[in-house]
Amino acid sequence: MPLAAAGRLPDEMATHWGSNGHPDDSMPFWAVPLFPAGLWAVTVLALALTARWTGPAARSWAGVVLLSGGVLLTGAQASIVHANLDRTTWADAAPVGFEVVVILAASALAGLLGHLAGRRATTAETARSGGTADGTAGGTDGGPTGGPNDGPRLDVPAGERFAWLSRTVNPWLQLTATLFGLAATVGAGAAAAGLADVLWAVAPALAVTGVAVSACSTVQALVTPKGLEIAFGPVGWPVRRWQLDAIESARSEQRTPAQVGGWGYRLSGLGTTVMLRRGDCLVIHPRRGSDFAVSVDDAERGAALLNSMTARPAGR
Repeated sequence: MPLAAAGRLPDEMATHWGSNGHPDDSMPFWAVPLFPAGLWAVTVLALALTARWTGPAARSWAGVVLLSGGVLLTGAQASIVHANLDRTTWADAAPVGFEVVVILAASALAGLLGHLAGRRATTAETARSGGTADGTAGGTDGGPTGGPNDGPRLDVPAGERFAWLSRTVNPWLQLTATLFGLAATVGAGAAAAGLADVLWAVAPALAVTGVAVSACSTVQALVTPKGLEIAFGPVGWPVRRWQLDAIESARSEQRTPAQVGGWGYRLSGLGTTVMLRRGDCLVIHPRRGSDFAVSVDDAERGAALLNSMTARPAGR
């Protein structure tokens, strides 16, 4: 960011402000962009090594550090550039105050979103390895058996309660959402620094696009005695729910992006499809409306459990 305004910044830039809001320390111009870049590189390397050796728990915290740290560093750069812009010496830099509170609040919010996303990913991984966080089964004993025309079923003993959980992530959509998010953050920072006011209009559009793509990059399907829940995005929001009595039948079906019109949340002659990867999809046929499909692993087992639950007499 300082490089974009090189002609409007002093050779020595204010980088620290005292409790009175006035500058009391400085760095050479060349050090202002290099210091946060080096700090970011060290942080990413440390997180990568930690995640490699400590497993999913550490990986979930990586999102917290990266998101909050990225917002904090970008906000700090924007604040420094804005304070030094068009000043003759660093001692003439503008005071800082309320913007520090805004930067810290935005960083904390980003960290919270990273924590929620990491927690959902860890829960899904725990379920695949044998159980969910609340103690219900991640799968069900035995495989799907033949049933009536409305799809496969599982033999679930009376009085037993089971849950099925499956999560799919499309890394390319995640990367696209990340790039839009970075562009929005940098754009907002540049606008806040006073480099280009037009970016105040561009940054929100980039942010909205990034959020929309992010919501379609991750999907989690959960079958419980309450029905089916489809959660979108890294933090599991928004959510679509169907009660058991609203589902007529469920099945597993092979689908491709070409069949449904592309990637993401698609509407076609096959109904609604959440297409994150080609192949196995869980498809439900609601009592009202068109079919809804979501591309998740182990879809046949999820469909079989849904059919078994919908076939049970009420209250059992």
